[in-house]
Amino acid sequence: MFNITALRAQDTTFLRQVRSELQKTWPHNRAVNLVFHGHSVPAGYFATPVVNTLEAYPQQVLKGLKEKYPNAVINVIVTAIGGENSVKGAERFSSTVLIHQPDVLFIDYALNDRAIGLEKARAATEQMIREAQAQHIPVILLTPSPDISTDWKSAGNPLRLLRDQIVTLAKQYKTGLLDTYDIFLRQADVKPLMAQNNHPNEKGHRLIAEGILHWF
Repeated sequence: MFNITALRAQDTTFLRQVRSELQKTWPHNRAVNLVFHGHSVPAGYFATPVVNTLEAYPQQVLKGLKEKYPNAVINVIVTAIGGENSVKGAERFSSTVLIHQPDVLFIDYALNDRAIGLEKARAATEQMIREAQAQHIPVILLTPSPDISTDWKSAGNPLRLLRDQIVTLAKQYKTGLLDTYDIFLRQADVKPLMAQNNHPNEKGHRLIAEGILHWF
């Protein structure tokens, strides 16, 4: 069962305008663009090099939204690149993300940001948040999914530190937050949710998608 610990009191109004658009019917509706920016997990990599696009959480979110909003026109646009970190994601942010005019932007880089460290990850994530908010685009930050080859649950583990930093950024910039780390932490056994050490399988992606769907 999904635990709604990631949602805060103001979240009921955070996507109010987007939810209103999703409820409109032809000829008064328009396409709603959901953009998923990040690394290999939103890109759909399961057991590398296999890319299971249709089972990855962006497409599972689309399926869930179509069940809830059958008259909506929804574009799921995935700008994620396997192996990328937030510094690289920020460098191409304007040309490959903002160009799509997102109605909601999801940022999921923390798993790979271990390689660049907290300071660089924070600066790059802040840059993307500020650029999006300057265009009045709602941003939802995702904390990292597990890497079960590491001691990912420990307090001093880099994934935990990145998780805590993202939670802080969400509060500072009043973005949305999906605490993916916490969702997996609450599972009795994470191994059945993983396609490989650092990539969730379809069941793992479903947990992430369910968390996102609570925003809608």
